Amino acid sequence: MLTPRKTIRTTLSAAALAMVTSAPVNGAEIYANFPVTVKGYAGPKTTSVSYSGQIARHVLHDSLKKLISSDLPEDEKYDRLMAFFSGKANGRAIVAPKSQGDFKIKQTTIDALRGGKNLSGKTAKFVVAGMPRGITGPELVRFWLAKAAASKNGVDLQNGYDYAQLVSKFIIGAVSFNQAVDGYLDQGLAATVKPNDQAYKKGQAYTGKEHVWDEAFGYFGAPAHTLSLTAGDLYHIAKLGKKAKDQKAVMALADYNGDGVVDLKTEMVFGPAYYAAAFDKAATTAGLTSNYSHGIFRAFLDGRKIISAANGEKLSPSQRAALVDLAAQIETAWQTVLAEAVFKYAGSVLKDMSKLQTIVDANGDPKKQFKKYLKHWSELKGFSLAIQSGRQDLGDTASKLNRLIGAGPLLLNASQVVDIDRSGNYVRDQGETWAGYMVHMVKVQRLMVDEFGVRVKVNDATSDLTALLKVAGGGANAEND
Repeated sequence: MLTPRKTIRTTLSAAALAMVTSAPVNGAEIYANFPVTVKGYAGPKTTSVSYSGQIARHVLHDSLKKLISSDLPEDEKYDRLMAFFSGKANGRAIVAPKSQGDFKIKQTTIDALRGGKNLSGKTAKFVVAGMPRGITGPELVRFWLAKAAASKNGVDLQNGYDYAQLVSKFIIGAVSFNQAVDGYLDQGLAATVKPNDQAYKKGQAYTGKEHVWDEAFGYFGAPAHTLSLTAGDLYHIAKLGKKAKDQKAVMALADYNGDGVVDLKTEMVFGPAYYAAAFDKAATTAGLTSNYSHGIFRAFLDGRKIISAANGEKLSPSQRAALVDLAAQIETAWQTVLAEAVFKYAGSVLKDMSKLQTIVDANGDPKKQFKKYLKHWSELKGFSLAIQSGRQDLGDTASKLNRLIGAGPLLLNASQVVDIDRSGNYVRDQGETWAGYMVHMVKVQRLMVDEFGVRVKVNDATSDLTALLKVAGGGANAEND
């Protein structure tokens, strides 16, 4: 059971316990310790909260990303990558996150979180419209992993891909976002699906709806004590304190129960929650108001209270309606976080292109800047596919986004990947002009504002469109086929 360093011990009735979570001294509630409400349960569990499988998948993702950037022989690297994407074998050591310096992590193996889990089985099976050949989500990741294994440190300079970023950002959407909003918070909330007056499975300590909601929360990747942390705290915990002035202080913030280690199950920050916090942090720095991380967490917490308050009975129509409303709030905010990421990295690509142009014009060596460009483009592309991985069909918005970004970045020789042949080779053709592709990046940003209402707007270049159009001759294509 997750408890704070110091607790105020009170005696509460079972009914009262069903209405609240445990709270630390500062009054911030936590997503933990909800009581068992399954009728007739006689097992040893004292809490109904369970989402360890989702945390295992976050760690599989982090480990996969780290391995993609490693320098291993091709066959060995591919086998290790597939072990974390498709494998379910026991004994897989965690590659990331791992203890570093004063930041100590409790678990060292996937099995210590939840055995028998993989990413491939939960990757959305839809055809990925933003890539050629009608390839599905799992097929695309496998294709990228094979290419990554054959590339030095997972970077393909010839075709323009940083596979660690592409795979990571796509999985954040095609696994975490998709599973949460298109599964658990959609079909999973139907009255006849996993009802609350029955155990999720025979002998389990949680009801159907309790576990459905917990699993969605697990895919968000936030620590149980999020409300006692600032956006900056969450950001630094995700970075293992490496970017903070005092790693010990970050460790103390993460280690909620004070046992000297960070429990990945309840105290760590993973991908979706990290980006929510990162944009909240950026907003604070810019003097703006943003509440993605706490807002999404609070909606999850409020929903869990509603389910627990039903005390193992079927949810009433009003209770289920309240959950559906909270699920919609979560989906909208989470989708907007992904749109903020698309906006940010479109701006990063634009900045990189401007720097590359300056270097090339001066006959300098563009290699270092070109790698940064590929990294940022791959983050942009991955997030642009991630935002299309949710419950909603984005229709024309998705078509515009895919055409503006293309299947590959514009290379220094003005070529661009436009297809994949039957043998799995990239096919390049002449792309947009350099200035024209820069215009596309601004149009991507404007699309995120118009369609998703992004407000933090990191790397905002939307005011530069008129000037860029003049540089591009006023006729840059709106699309990028």
